[in-house]
Amino acid sequence: MKSLFLFDFDGVLVDSLDLYADVVTRCFERIGMPFANGREDYLALFDGNYYESMAARGVDLAVFAQTVKEIFPSLDYDAMKPFSGLAPVLDALQKDHLLAVVSSNGSPTIRKMLVRFGFDPYFPEIFGSDFLLSKKEKIDHAVEKYGILREMAFYIGDTCGDILEARAAGVKSVAVTWGWHDRKRLLAVGPDFLIDTPEGLLTIDPVGRGV
Repeated sequence: MKSLFLFDFDGVLVDSLDLYADVVTRCFERIGMPFANGREDYLALFDGNYYESMAARGVDLAVFAQTVKEIFPSLDYDAMKPFSGLAPVLDALQKDHLLAVVSSNGSPTIRKMLVRFGFDPYFPEIFGSDFLLSKKEKIDHAVEKYGILREMAFYIGDTCGDILEARAAGVKSVAVTWGWHDRKRLLAVGPDFLIDTPEGLLTIDPVGRGV
């Protein structure tokens, strides 16, 4: 039976931390809620669901979304790079499993960058922020759409929030350490698997536990 591998985008497939940390920091400044602790405040937004974390800080999400729209045209997407070593891993995984993207980023942006980096053929579907804001709900939808048993579904993320949403959806959580949250931070939320290199994704045992 095929497994379903659901990938986060930012911090898992592409290195985009500097790009988006700068954008969101600028947005918070524009709405009059500047970060007191710089980069750490940004990373803390991903200790849970990104949008819920902002709402908990008192951010008006509609105002924030409008501010993002104003800043996005100035984004330098050339600053976004794919992580090394992923292409052969994705090629191997897609031969025996189903792959899709579940992300807080927008689907059009994700598709554009997947095409640019040659990852597009591996991901027929993207469930982005334009579909639903909750990753848990997007994972639920993907599992039901593909008709996969939850114990055969994996969510691959790089933040504590990713791991918590995977757990809430009843799928196996895979934390990768090359993304936004470091190894110690990820271990604290107890992922089912902790992976240090892209090649490590090929060692995941659907019936086992890696941590």
